[in-house]
Amino acid sequence: MKVIVCGSGQVGFNIARYLASENADVTVIDQAPELIQKITDSLDVSGIVGFASHPDVLERAGAADADMVIAVTYADEVNMVACQVCHSLFEVPTKIARVRHQSYLDPLWLNLFSSQNMPIDVIISPEIEVARAIARRLQIPGAFDVINLAEGKVSLIGVHVRDDTPIIDTPLRQLTDLFPDLHIVVVAINRRGRGIVAHGDDELRPGDDVYFVCETAHLSRAMMTFGHEEKEARRLLIIGGGNIGLNLAKTVEHAYPQVQLKVIEIDKARAEMVAQTLNRTVVLHGDALDVEILDEANIEATETVIAVSNDDEVNILSSLLAKRHGARRAITLVNSTSYSQLVGSLGIDTVVSPRAITVSTILQHVRRGRIRAVHSLSDGIGEIIEAEALETSSLVGRPLRDAQLPRGMAVGALIRDEEVIIPRGDTIIRAGDLVVLFAAAEAVKKVEKLFSVKLEFF
Repeated sequence: MKVIVCGSGQVGFNIARYLASENADVTVIDQAPELIQKITDSLDVSGIVGFASHPDVLERAGAADADMVIAVTYADEVNMVACQVCHSLFEVPTKIARVRHQSYLDPLWLNLFSSQNMPIDVIISPEIEVARAIARRLQIPGAFDVINLAEGKVSLIGVHVRDDTPIIDTPLRQLTDLFPDLHIVVVAINRRGRGIVAHGDDELRPGDDVYFVCETAHLSRAMMTFGHEEKEARRLLIIGGGNIGLNLAKTVEHAYPQVQLKVIEIDKARAEMVAQTLNRTVVLHGDALDVEILDEANIEATETVIAVSNDDEVNILSSLLAKRHGARRAITLVNSTSYSQLVGSLGIDTVVSPRAITVSTILQHVRRGRIRAVHSLSDGIGEIIEAEALETSSLVGRPLRDAQLPRGMAVGALIRDEEVIIPRGDTIIRAGDLVVLFAAAEAVKKVEKLFSVKLEFF
């Protein structure tokens, strides 16, 4: 598979790294020679210095025989024109573009990206995707990560293990005995930044981040098992009225009419625009690092504060300040990878990474065929994969305990004829089952070998 990645920032770098690990033929285009030097030194990819939308640059990158172009430069217009050029001049089959400016995404101009006008197959808006990801976390208080799987029948949940978590120091295999009717499988543990594929003998420790797969209907009980009985927040405060904050506020107004919502925005003109756009949200103009503004927002009664300004330091400090003055929970947007490892220990409950969410969203559209979806987990510890079991797969027709699963893989759930099956040792996978599995980063290729027909991108 030949892929052209336009842009070698954090998103472009991580997409190129993933594709290179899958032995794809990857060429990266960027205007900055130092970024191209860095990516070619670090990854098994080719690099070209140039303007990503110029036809001669795309031709040198091999657009004439490329299978896909993924345009994630910082300029929306460059991304869109690169896709248009790849379509019109080189007939590239699949075109994915990151588009940030909300004007392009207004439903009023929906026809812009039609096949007759600007034929882009997939439009990714980081601001909208991040707002959706935060909204999912609001539905499951206590979870730092929430991914819907198998059309919503199954969920992947990430939770922090605390000193008061009821099931610490308990071998995971005993969970079935303790909670026989609980449809849950712990698939991965992030312990001090190191990913561990969960096995029956593993025990949870305070400080661990745990990922488990659960039938969505059992989510409330599953969260209780981990000591999380928080109710959905009724009083929210959003810090930052930018595109992410505005999209999130719109989502909350539409989906949660019972929620009392306030927004703090430091720019007066932007605050006025947000106030005019929203229907029942109170918008305050001021600095979220000012205690008087937090008091005006009634921070003592606020259950969840969501800091999504365009400044990492403001998000981190305002979240800590809000919790110090009474907020129960903090969800904090952090762009810098340097900060993401630190903020958890400071008392912030959930860290949201736009880069990780954007990369994961794009990767969902990269794989085709027998793999339905790929979801990257935080810190790159692994991936949740939804794949169809084939008749000739070595997984089919034998109990899982005898399937000799490779190191680095765990099966989280099966979906068979609309029924969710939480796997146990005697569970037998049948041809046609949708298999939800976790694969550590180094085990993705091993997972492919479990299927007799190689799981290709197309």
